[in-house]
Amino acid sequence: MATTSGTAKVTLPADTQILITREFDAPRHLVWRAYTEPALIKRWWAGNKGNVTSVEVDLRVGGFWRYVMVANGGFEVAFHGEFREVAPPERLVNTEAFEGVPDPDGTAGVVTVTLTEKDGRTYLESLCEYHSQEIRDAVIGSGMEGGMQESYDALEQVAVSLA
Repeated sequence: MATTSGTAKVTLPADTQILITREFDAPRHLVWRAYTEPALIKRWWAGNKGNVTSVEVDLRVGGFWRYVMVANGGFEVAFHGEFREVAPPERLVNTEAFEGVPDPDGTAGVVTVTLTEKDGRTYLESLCEYHSQEIRDAVIGSGMEGGMQESYDALEQVAVSLA
């Protein structure tokens, strides 16, 4: 299998939304595993931006998750959230709070990830919804897209390696 690179597309379907779509050259059940299993998340989440130091995942409705990395500049970056819907291997809904802002949970987004498979390839749609356009624009302005491209490239490599 040949992996793709930098192919995620980011669109803004509404004032408070970010939609990310990407195709992976791996079957859905392997993308799901790479996306949800702590040992596998550690291998892709930071992309080339640093080293993942901690991944906690309680994959159930009401369960919490938290990812921490030390970025290349030596500072820590952490996100956390709560799972609202878990439907393996096709749908995951969770909150996503960036711990580097004054009110992480108050500015958290809700992320709905849908995975569909066709001909052994997986199509990911990740819809991120925020409380306001200001928060959405701050996320876009944070450089999120570059990091996400690297992370998704690495996610694909991890999923392919499981085959």
